Amino acid sequence: MFPFRIGFGFDVHQLVEGRDFWLGGIKIEHHKGALGHSDADVMIHAICDALLGAANLGDIGKHFPDTSNEFKGIDSKILLAKVIELLKNEQYSIGNLDVTLSLERPKIAPYLPLMRSTLAGVMNIEEGQISIKATTNEKLGYVGAELGVNAYAVALIHKI
Repeated sequence: MFPFRIGFGFDVHQLVEGRDFWLGGIKIEHHKGALGHSDADVMIHAICDALLGAANLGDIGKHFPDTSNEFKGIDSKILLAKVIELLKNEQYSIGNLDVTLSLERPKIAPYLPLMRSTLAGVMNIEEGQISIKATTNEKLGYVGAELGVNAYAVALIHKI
């Protein structure tokens, strides 16, 4: 048995006009938002995949398929809370999370404290267990052209 496990998560969503932009569980003011079946919170989706992967529980699509009306428009914080319950059922707790967001605009530094506190509250962990960073794509590719947003997450979990 392995007392510590590491998981990696990645998610991408297209950016479009006329959608709310949810990142890290909070609404960001921007003229574009992420397109998806749920609220399309790319950061939370990457975190869910990292946690599920660390626990060898599959991925977000397995648990919350985008073909199900049950999850249409759902707040991704609800999905994250369900992932936390799955981890608890397997007797895992979170050591820490490291998340990197890749987007050109808007700048998210002002939102980071609220993102960390929001995510910590949903996961019932300390804010210090969550690192969130952001980078641009230096105007390269779909991220650089502001057509999409990426998030990467690494999670460390351990047996309770």
